[in-house]
Amino acid sequence: MKNKLLPYITFMTGIVLSGVAGFFSIIGLTTIFSGAYWSVVVMGTTLEISKLVAVSWLYQNWKRASSGLKIYLLSAIIILMIITSMGIFGYLSRAHIEQKVALSTGVGSDIIVLQNDIKIKEDSIKDLDKQITVIDSSIDKMLEKGQAKDSLKASDNQKKKRDELVTKKNVLIKELSPLKTQMVKYDSEYKKVESELGPIKYIAEWVYGPTDEKILDKTVRYVILILVVVFDPLAVFLLIAYNSSKKERDYENLEYVEMQPFRRKRRRKRSHKKKNRKP
Repeated sequence: MKNKLLPYITFMTGIVLSGVAGFFSIIGLTTIFSGAYWSVVVMGTTLEISKLVAVSWLYQNWKRASSGLKIYLLSAIIILMIITSMGIFGYLSRAHIEQKVALSTGVGSDIIVLQNDIKIKEDSIKDLDKQITVIDSSIDKMLEKGQAKDSLKASDNQKKKRDELVTKKNVLIKELSPLKTQMVKYDSEYKKVESELGPIKYIAEWVYGPTDEKILDKTVRYVILILVVVFDPLAVFLLIAYNSSKKERDYENLEYVEMQPFRRKRRRKRSHKKKNRKP
């Protein structure tokens, strides 16, 4: 039972794998030719189906096909496999680039802007604290001189300035609090996006040791190339394997049909001998 189902499982697996590879490839090609999206979708789908048909036909008719036809179909299949692999490479590369862009220009850029705003306000608060400290020391010196009218007036003026500075400081502190809350949210989002690059970082560190951005990009390219090498070619070879098993099954059925008349003759001879035997 398993042997009978295996060719059909091989066929379905090859078709599904080819369909998934074609999907990734077509989406990848549409990013290259974004101005003709639906045209690329129709063209890519047609070429993927044609490739599978060409593989099956070429395998089934290899001995009967002319040399020129075999060379052309084989070349077309290889070129289409390369195109599919290029589309898959483009699709996966775009996904990695979008992750990097999200880190650098998405939440990452928001974090940089927010950090600058927080730093400006914190520096302003520090500056106000210094001014308040200077005023406090000057007021103390004035009060030490005694109860002179000039000293009291100067002290009152300094106190007013101090109160204004404290009011500004309190306003800045109120403005700073929601910025820090927003910073915590942005930092959390940034870590989530960064965690998506975690697996590839572990692979890069395992292969190269301490990594930087260039090594990380190189590792991503190698991983994508490994996927590309086994993706569409595996679908094509699974289809060839199905055709091979189908041909063997057809040969077995043909041999069985051809042997039937011979078996019938042998049965007739045996039955005839039994009838002619004397009791």
